[in-house]
Amino acid sequence: MTTNQMNSKTRVLNALNGLPVDRPPACNPTNVASVELMDLVDSHFPEAHRNPELNAKLAATGYTELGFDSIAPYFSIIQESSAIGCEMQWEQKDNWPTVRMTKPIWKSSSDVSIPEDFLTHKDTRAIIDSIKLLKQEFGDEVAIVGKTMGPWTLAYHVFGVEPFLLGTVDDPAEIMKSLRKLMEFTILFGEAQIEAGADVLTVPDHATGDLVSGEYYRRFLLEIHQELEEILPVPLILHICGNTVDRMPYIAQTGMAAFHFDSKNDPQEAMEAVDGGIKLVGNINNPTTLYSRGPAEVRKEVYKALDAGVQLIAPECAIPLKTKLENLLEIPIAIEDWSAERNN
Repeated sequence: MTTNQMNSKTRVLNALNGLPVDRPPACNPTNVASVELMDLVDSHFPEAHRNPELNAKLAATGYTELGFDSIAPYFSIIQESSAIGCEMQWEQKDNWPTVRMTKPIWKSSSDVSIPEDFLTHKDTRAIIDSIKLLKQEFGDEVAIVGKTMGPWTLAYHVFGVEPFLLGTVDDPAEIMKSLRKLMEFTILFGEAQIEAGADVLTVPDHATGDLVSGEYYRRFLLEIHQELEEILPVPLILHICGNTVDRMPYIAQTGMAAFHFDSKNDPQEAMEAVDGGIKLVGNINNPTTLYSRGPAEVRKEVYKALDAGVQLIAPECAIPLKTKLENLLEIPIAIEDWSAERNN
């Protein structure tokens, strides 16, 4: 089978479903939009987060300019939180928007409620409408990857990181109530993106190794993630930053299609930790390799991940916005070369 026998969408979906592929996909579950790409298509942050036409134009460059097998129009992690009512800092084209978590909007599970305009709010609507535009333009040519925040991530935004994490110790039953209620946002936004045309959903849920243990993941999130997999009818890619090898055996039990993992985890060790229970996506280093080094170093990391058996290749997380295009372009080129070498 040669590379021109399989289009990008088929390649990504086959890889996620454990079916044969002509080569491993370059699949972006988070963001590969950069300042250079913003300038190239005249679509800049913060407007590209909030305007569906600008959003779609910038998102498409991951496929049309970089040669990735996917398009991911949700660049950040804050669209739902804005629609919920969190105070936002939108920043400019060279910086990420953030939630001002020093001013939490809720204190307990009893405060959690879904605003009537949650799916019609400008910042959720921008992603839904962008997906529709991308689907109209590209059809079934390329995989469109939506994104819906998991309840743990949403909890950081609406309760504040410190109060939420303290609650996991002081009142775990109350925290579980909050996570269950917040899960409804994950489902609603995910379903809306699927209806708009998303082929895959990334679910970022930042129970990172820097903040909580693998046992916390099992206690608070494993069952919720299993339920999300049952409810949302497309392949799901779970994303958690940091060193996560200690929770990968649990993540492999979620039933999700893949886990998008950080460069803090060795690819071979990660493959052994999931033991075939879930596909892996990743894990090219952002701050050092993609941002600071050159194509040769990028190629070395791509080969290392592929040699370990990682099924889909991507940056470890949303890229630094001033990442050089030559480094991003090297990812699909290196995959092609690795595949050609193995097939000869």
